[in-house]
Amino acid sequence: MDLRTFLMQSPDLSDMACAEDFASDWKRMRLDKGAHLTRQEQPETDEFVLLEGCLVSSICDQDGKEVCVGFYVGPCVITPNIARTRDGVSLVSIAATTDALLARIDSDLLSNRMISSEPIRNWANGVLRDALSRKVDREWCLAALKGAERLTWFRQAFPGYEDIFPHMLIASFLGITPVTMSRLRTSDKH
Repeated sequence: MDLRTFLMQSPDLSDMACAEDFASDWKRMRLDKGAHLTRQEQPETDEFVLLEGCLVSSICDQDGKEVCVGFYVGPCVITPNIARTRDGVSLVSIAATTDALLARIDSDLLSNRMISSEPIRNWANGVLRDALSRKVDREWCLAALKGAERLTWFRQAFPGYEDIFPHMLIASFLGITPVTMSRLRTSDKH
């Protein structure tokens, strides 16, 4: 999907001239399967729209244990910079699980566009609200649900993702072991 078409799906940017003008600020980029879009603890100042492909975000602790914290299937907006960085440094790593096509814009340029354009401001604020809502939903899932209920929640929140992403990553995202994930999936088939 091209960026203008993606942006025009939002009621805030449905005006073709506004969407066209806004889309011209973004730069296209390709990412090969396995490549990183961002790396934890590295400088990061961009905003991204995933136009095609699949990405995952993860956090690595000091012992090297990696935990999956997000899935992206294009077309979609990657979690806004303000929610995935601190002081211009990435809190997460984001890697491609397939070849991917993205659009990127510098966060400061987007902020300036938000100040000067109400439709862009409304669009960006909606993106941020959606990202925060998804984070809260996942936190609720991890705090309130047991393993089988977590898998059910995941299937409802992310239909079809079990066929797209490695089950090991889904298990990590759900805070369960890969063995538990396998058992839950097997028990569903009976």
